[in-house]
Amino acid sequence: MNIKVFDTTLRDGEQTPGVSLITSEKLRIATKLDEIGVDFIEAGSAITSEGERQSIKEITRQGFNAEILSFSRPLTVDIDYCLGCDVDAVNLVVPTSDLHIFDKLNMTKDKLISLSNNAIEYCKDHGLSVELSAEDASRSDIEFLKQVYSNAIDCGVDRICVCDTVGILTPDSSFELFNQLNGFPVPLVAHCHNDFGLAVANTLAALKGGASEFHSTINGIGERAGNTSFEECVVSINRLYPEFSTNVNIHEIYDISKLVARLTGVYIQPNKAIVGENAFAHESGIHSDGIIKNSATYEPMTPELVGRKRRFVIGKHVGTHGLDSRLKELGLNVNKNQLQEIFNNVKILADKGKTVSDVDLQAIADDVLENNHEDRIKFNEVTVVSGNKVMPTASVKLTVDGEEILNAGVGIGPVDAAINAVNSLEIFNDINFIEYHVDAITGGTDALIDVIIKLQKDDRVISARGTESDIINASVKAYIAGVNRLLRD
Repeated sequence: MNIKVFDTTLRDGEQTPGVSLITSEKLRIATKLDEIGVDFIEAGSAITSEGERQSIKEITRQGFNAEILSFSRPLTVDIDYCLGCDVDAVNLVVPTSDLHIFDKLNMTKDKLISLSNNAIEYCKDHGLSVELSAEDASRSDIEFLKQVYSNAIDCGVDRICVCDTVGILTPDSSFELFNQLNGFPVPLVAHCHNDFGLAVANTLAALKGGASEFHSTINGIGERAGNTSFEECVVSINRLYPEFSTNVNIHEIYDISKLVARLTGVYIQPNKAIVGENAFAHESGIHSDGIIKNSATYEPMTPELVGRKRRFVIGKHVGTHGLDSRLKELGLNVNKNQLQEIFNNVKILADKGKTVSDVDLQAIADDVLENNHEDRIKFNEVTVVSGNKVMPTASVKLTVDGEEILNAGVGIGPVDAAINAVNSLEIFNDINFIEYHVDAITGGTDALIDVIIKLQKDDRVISARGTESDIINASVKAYIAGVNRLLRD
């Protein structure tokens, strides 16, 4: 059975607090939605503003394959604005729960049905297709809901939609509700919200119960906790429900996810299914080893299926197989002993609370691969005196080419003094200190400090780092490590 996909990113998704898309941004998203095979695009709500109407008009001018809709209340003024935007159809939203009818609209049920019927007939008389969305349907009396739908069908409605407006369905109750409503002579549609984190599960249950179309938003954005996640629902149908299919090209899913995230500014959580940055990332040694041998061991689908790439994360739980794979990706081929030494150094750094980036790994590997000669300079200790009325003064003890040397220096601060004490030795004369950067890795006054420096000798520029709880020690160690690397040339 082919399931139709109704995208409401540009309407319900834009109702995410803080999100407001301009015409060019809406057009970019709509164009991509049409390219990947979405069946229906709700381009906005024409009644909202002149800018909104301009955006909808720009989308309807494109001649997309997808049906273009505008949200509309069952009011003539709303529908006229939709007609002025040249949309193909309207998503006509009619509240059906007692709470909404009596408390929000202060209306009788008979009046509500009359309002719905008149709006549908007005739309059909003006050449619009109509999808009737029963707002708060999941809290509505089932018999009244059937009455609303039956009247709508008699008036020529094209599709009927069940809205779980506040996300209170469960997969069991969703299946039961849609199963009770299944049998009308027009397509049944699911519109779910994610207040309890069940929107995707409830949507899939609705399809099992008889729905043949669902509403969703890219990345699941929307009011409060958001809507049904487009990518999670589409890929679940593709991989887990062989009886269902969609027209969506799932290889393009990651691209549209990134596009919407960038244009809306809504952050995607790293562990989000399908499109999160960690969705196809592996750190555990056991998992990495299994993935390298056969990706199906720890991945339910290949990342390429949804436009992604697998990556191995280097950290506390890494194994040698995953580490070796990542080194090869970086163009570094190491022997067994070198791999073990790099592995040990990675573990030491990770145990200090540091996430090992590619820059870290490159530096660690370079040190090991270049370690054919003993370092010419060895750091022994540093002592610094500093205070309100005392010029910062440092003394350092180094071993240079086997000879122990004690040297001193002053500076505008304790780190500057320590570096100057090292710098004044003749062996450092040709080294240019061109960049210094500090990050606190952990919190608190005893935080681990990550010092990254950039040094230059002749035409060669290298980076080095030192990680300690003492910023002075970390700075001196990073500096000496970098100089040793430059001197090996």
